[in-house]
Amino acid sequence: MRILIFAPHPDDEILGCGGTIAKYVSEGNDVYVCIGTCGHPPIYNDDLMKKEHWPHTLFPEIKQAHDILGVKETMFLDFPAADMESVKRYDLNGRIIEVVQSVKPEVIYMPHFGDMQKDHLLLAEAIMVAVRPKYLHKVRNVYAYETLSETEWNIPHASNCFIPTLFENISGFIDKKKDAMKCYKSQLGEFPDPRSIGAVEALAKLRGSTMNAGAAEAFMVIREYRY
Repeated sequence: MRILIFAPHPDDEILGCGGTIAKYVSEGNDVYVCIGTCGHPPIYNDDLMKKEHWPHTLFPEIKQAHDILGVKETMFLDFPAADMESVKRYDLNGRIIEVVQSVKPEVIYMPHFGDMQKDHLLLAEAIMVAVRPKYLHKVRNVYAYETLSETEWNIPHASNCFIPTLFENISGFIDKKKDAMKCYKSQLGEFPDPRSIGAVEALAKLRGSTMNAGAAEAFMVIREYRY
C-alpha cells in the first residue's frame, strides 16, 4: 500500500503522524512525504536560496528524520513559507494534483484545516481539490492530523475545532517518533514548548489514554471509502 503525507513545513509530518509513518513502514507499506514550503526572501534570508542549500536548509535534518522512520521518498514543492497566500490558487492546486496522481496513494494524511498557520489551511484546501474522486487515480482514505503549536493555538471556534475520530496505537513506535523529532534540532524547544520532546510524549500519552493505549496519534476522518 502507498501512503502519502503532506506537510506544510518540515517537522509537521513528524509531529502529526511520525509514529503512524513508522508503523506503516514496519508493516511493509511505502510511505511518501511531500513538504509544501521552503524559506524565500524577503521573509527569510537570501542565503536560503543559494544553490548548495536547495531545496531546503533543513534538508540534513529532514533526511535524518525520514531515514529513521523509513520514508521511501521525500518531495519538495518549494512554495514560499508563511506566504502561500501569494501563490496562485490554480498553481497550488495543480502541483498537489500532480503529486497525488504521480504517487497514486491509497491513503493521504493532511494538516488540519483549522490550524492557526495559514499555510496549513491553504495546503489542506488544495489537497481536498486533488482528492476529488474524478481523476484517473482515486484516493481511498483521507485523514487530517494535529500539529502541536498550530492546531491548539488558533482562535477557539466550532468551525476550526480538531475533533479526533480515529486513533492509531503507536505504543511500539513512540520512541521512533521521538528520535525522528530530535533530528529537527533547529525546530526543537524545551518543555513546555509545544515543539519539544516532552510535549510530543505528553500528547501521545493523552491520545493513548483515550483508547487505553500507552501512546497514540489522533486523526480526523475526512473520507473513507470501503470497496
